[in-house]
Amino acid sequence: MIPGPGDRAPDFSVTDQFGRTITLAEATGSSVVILAFLPYAFSPVCGDEIRALQDVQDDADAAGDDLTVIAITADAKYTLAAWGVERGVNLSIGSDFWPHGAVARAYGVFDEDHGVAERGVFVITKAGTIESGRQVARTETRDFAIEARIAAGIA
Repeated sequence: MIPGPGDRAPDFSVTDQFGRTITLAEATGSSVVILAFLPYAFSPVCGDEIRALQDVQDDADAAGDDLTVIAITADAKYTLAAWGVERGVNLSIGSDFWPHGAVARAYGVFDEDHGVAERGVFVITKAGTIESGRQVARTETRDFAIEARIAAGIA
């Protein structure tokens, strides 16, 4: 089940493409979080989305907003490291590789038949509650403008 507005966001701990441990509790302690799930590193749609997420983070940084963008995919951290370099991304891309899809499952956006995350995205407050969440079809490219506006309004 996908958590909705006002629900406590499920905490998680993942390793990002730089080998750092990322936890939701630490991230929300200092900032609003946009948490975006992506199905496949190196796919065309996900490549466009990871760049769009980096643009959201860059815009928030330039505006002085307390915002952390975290992307999560079920790919291994080594794959994510190569993908991050290829796409010119320095935001955290967390590996939900093992236990496979555990974070995506906690957010209700794991596709058990294909072993990948669906395109879910959540805005999480500094208090650790869901402000907004949505899921789109795997073939649809998100621009994250909705989430950026919501996050800017509560940061």
